Amino acid sequence: MRIIGDGFLGRNLAAAFGERFPDVTAIASGVSSTATAALSEYDREAQVLYDALETCRQEGTRLLFFSTASFSMYGFPDGEAAETDPVRPPNAYGRHKLALETVVRSSGTDHLILRLSHVVGRHQRPHQLLPTLVRRIGEGEVTVLQGAHRDLLDVRDLLHAIGRLLEDGVTGEVLNVASGVPQPVEAIVTAIEQRLCVTARHVRRPGSPAITRASVHRLRRLVPDFRAGASDADYLGALLDAYLPYYTDLSKDLAGLSGR
Repeated sequence: MRIIGDGFLGRNLAAAFGERFPDVTAIASGVSSTATAALSEYDREAQVLYDALETCRQEGTRLLFFSTASFSMYGFPDGEAAETDPVRPPNAYGRHKLALETVVRSSGTDHLILRLSHVVGRHQRPHQLLPTLVRRIGEGEVTVLQGAHRDLLDVRDLLHAIGRLLEDGVTGEVLNVASGVPQPVEAIVTAIEQRLCVTARHVRRPGSPAITRASVHRLRRLVPDFRAGASDADYLGALLDAYLPYYTDLSKDLAGLSGR
């Protein structure tokens, strides 16, 4: 697999697939934060995509593009959000991802578009959700937006789905890849505190109780054993048990750097 980018997704893709799927180019260097307001970052990702599409067209290879299955794409629908539902992205990040999806679909290049929820695992950047929560809890105070939910997806489940889809030659699809179990952020914070045996001060801010729930029915038809390792009720605990030691070490490293 040819991987463009060496951040969180790029490093996990490289470790999982190495020399497998040599006819696939994966773009893992996109805008990493929904809060970014820098037009240059959006322009950079677009140019990377244009160049990769041209290379794939010339070589006759397949493009793997990562989009979003979050609020930024779907908003707060009444039920589960399916890939075929009409969308009106509520912010610049979602509109940007949807525009790039359109570029990919109209390119004539073999492609697979995966709309991801909040993927977690090793090599995450410090500004992302779980590393931030672990760091804030360790510092003794954490801000929680009341009613906020996040669909956390173990990167290992994402990699399993990618492997199956590529092995089976799936192409021309737009698929949600999410846990399907949005977690209240307050429950995530409490679960982290329990495992760290600490209690932080919670600064609660008003928020919307609405939930973005991405449908994974189409994905499960193609990957029947997707996310088979833990039940819905156990998924958050299993995820934290797998990665909390890593996030704790990352938090300590950052604290050491800031103290120099």
